[in-house]
Amino acid sequence: MLNYKHLHYFRTVAKAGAINRAAEKLHLTPQTLSGQLSAFEQRLGVALFRRSGRRLELTDAGHTALTYADEIFHVGAELEEALRNRAAAPVRPFRVGIADVVPKAIAYQLLAPALTLAEPVRLVCKEDRLEQLAAALSIHRLDMVLADRPLPSTMDVKGYSHPLGECGIAFLAAPAIAESAGGDFPANLHGVPLLVPGEDSALHGPLLRWLERRGLQAAVVGEFDDSALMSAFGQAGAGVFPVPLSTADEVMRQYAVVEVGRTLEIRERFFAISVERRLSHPAVVAVSEAARRRFQRAEGD
Repeated sequence: MLNYKHLHYFRTVAKAGAINRAAEKLHLTPQTLSGQLSAFEQRLGVALFRRSGRRLELTDAGHTALTYADEIFHVGAELEEALRNRAAAPVRPFRVGIADVVPKAIAYQLLAPALTLAEPVRLVCKEDRLEQLAAALSIHRLDMVLADRPLPSTMDVKGYSHPLGECGIAFLAAPAIAESAGGDFPANLHGVPLLVPGEDSALHGPLLRWLERRGLQAAVVGEFDDSALMSAFGQAGAGVFPVPLSTADEVMRQYAVVEVGRTLEIRERFFAISVERRLSHPAVVAVSEAARRRFQRAEGD
């Protein structure tokens, strides 16, 4: 039987990244904790960590173990709360994986309808790379994954990609950068510093190819997996950056930036990935229906 104390020790070390820091949190000596970890690895028959300088990094097996450990302790917390509040009406969990390239504003817009259902749900969001989330979905630890692309056929995961909608792109910048660009769009992008989504984003390639077709030689000064971080750099005047049209107004208000131009020639698409061919979870259905309406409005603006 799995030793849950060892699992707790492993999870604490994985989060801390070092034996000494984890030992302080657990009120153990580093030697004791190291011995407990070794016993756990021997019990499992795999190495969970590898040393990188003074830090411990997870192996592939370690990443898998941490994913399960997080879920195990999360379910344990749910059990405790359910027993404490057993007189209250049960709340159905809605576990959503959000691919880390999906803009946070888009994720909120898409998931907000799930919080207004007549039957309340508890929204549990997990952010990670699509590959990791798809694996969790395949073993029913997630109800849905939000992504900017369909489930790749190369993944050995059975799932169905349900289109939520698509929209064009707005280019935003700090007022000083926008003023220095000048001219008509898209010619005003020529020669300006440009911030772009990282290579994992489905927008990365199409955006660069669009610039090339247009003969625009914008200087890419930064690539970002996190859209919020890209917006923060844009706010600071690091360069022009793209956002989905459906979130452009919100981003302009939040980051005090202005629009340089917009295009429908580049499309940002979003998908709900599930193990169901036909959606049945009420929260997933609500997300899907509301998303289509929202993207239709964004295209009409």
